[in-house]
Amino acid sequence: MIDIITRTPVREKAKQFSKLLIKENPDYNYLRELFRHIRFELGIEPGKQAKTLPYVPSEEEVKKYYAVVWQSRNMQNVIIIKTLLYTGVRVSELVRILLSDVDFDRCQIRINKGKGNKDRIVPFPESFKEVLAIHAQSITQKGGKHLFESSWKKPYTDRGIRKILEIYSKASGMKHSISPHKFRHFLFTWLKKQGIEDAMIQPYSGHESPQSLEIYSKLSIGDAQENYENVIIKFPV
Repeated sequence: MIDIITRTPVREKAKQFSKLLIKENPDYNYLRELFRHIRFELGIEPGKQAKTLPYVPSEEEVKKYYAVVWQSRNMQNVIIIKTLLYTGVRVSELVRILLSDVDFDRCQIRINKGKGNKDRIVPFPESFKEVLAIHAQSITQKGGKHLFESSWKKPYTDRGIRKILEIYSKASGMKHSISPHKFRHFLFTWLKKQGIEDAMIQPYSGHESPQSLEIYSKLSIGDAQENYENVIIKFPV
């Protein structure tokens, strides 16, 4: 006869732990150490997660997806999605972009306090600047401050952007739902296929490789942007 182990649902067990710990006023480091010791006491070794390659949409999928976006004729959504595609910014960075962060003359956007609390500059195509400028002017006239705001003059949330992308994923019949990070993967993979070196992609990707810091430190955003502009004219969208 096989013994069946009944476990308390994780969420319920978490509530039980929380009631015990709340008086301790724990912080992240305390909890991390606590559960490390619990694993030790129970003799549980941390499992190794298999490393899998991220799903990257194909050019055909991106074209199919964007065709549905364009057909919606929702111009703010069109510009949001093009900005994600052209810049590779994270969704948390996108929703914090201020109108004052956009340099239309240089075709650059300043990302303040991105991942790792670091600032950086990302480029966008010169062919996109007029559309983006018209959009920015419209937001300014409405008294807005962020590049992307809802009709209530409030910046979009991460969840709001993801919901927009999910709607178009379903409408275009995508096998894999398109997320902002998949656009990021697509852009950098596409640039690599165009022959752009990692060292040229890094200044505006926000990635950091300890082995390559010496090389990266010698590169300027001007060098990176020149290479970007030379190939982005062939971008599928």
